[in-house]
Amino acid sequence: MKILALECSATAASAALCENGKIISSSFVNIKLTHSQTLLPMVQNTLSAAKCDINEVEGVAVSSGPGSFTGVRIGISAAKGIAAPGGLPCVGVSTLLSMAYNLVGTDCTACAVMDARCGQLYNAIFDITDGRITRICDDRAVTCEELEKEIKKMSQNTDKRVIIVGDGTNVFLPFVCDLPGVLPACEALRYQNAVSVALAADEMFKNGETVTPDGLLPVYLRLPQAQRELKLKKEGIV
Repeated sequence: MKILALECSATAASAALCENGKIISSSFVNIKLTHSQTLLPMVQNTLSAAKCDINEVEGVAVSSGPGSFTGVRIGISAAKGIAAPGGLPCVGVSTLLSMAYNLVGTDCTACAVMDARCGQLYNAIFDITDGRITRICDDRAVTCEELEKEIKKMSQNTDKRVIIVGDGTNVFLPFVCDLPGVLPACEALRYQNAVSVALAADEMFKNGETVTPDGLLPVYLRLPQAQRELKLKKEGIV
């Protein structure tokens, strides 16, 4: 099965083509350009490099959040636009789960973090053993201090390395850099990537966890900033 995967939940953006669990082509950029400008040209380049026509794609995957509200919406909209004409099955992949797939070849505890601003992180924790990923907690928004306490306890009760992965690594690492067995993922494996979205999606397609293009929805763990500020004003806090 040929799966086209998209990722633009943060600053980086990427596209990947996967067939039966094997990545056959991908494109990645990590520059501050609008994803609406970069994503579809990368899709075209990814398909062209694999000599694959868009009509040969059998399923579409996209990181559905958490992440930048604008980025997630662009990714979801692009996935819908690609899948809708042919009624292709779709999967929305947790951005945090996809980052655990960056480390799938390493036995460890993967602590996926994204900078959620306002002193918070988007986070989920996964066990990786023999190439199998097991979720330890749900996707959530937490403070660095809350996650620090959890990782400190975890590092004391396991022999496994705890690897921090995601674009929130530089924000969170100072809180745990002195803990034994806790380390950051290398730069090459740190950021959100459509390759990992495709690998996660391959499992989801096999398990029948698909939706129609209309059923593909973003997942937000917090209200957008404008709505949060409006809520605070109504409550008389600001």
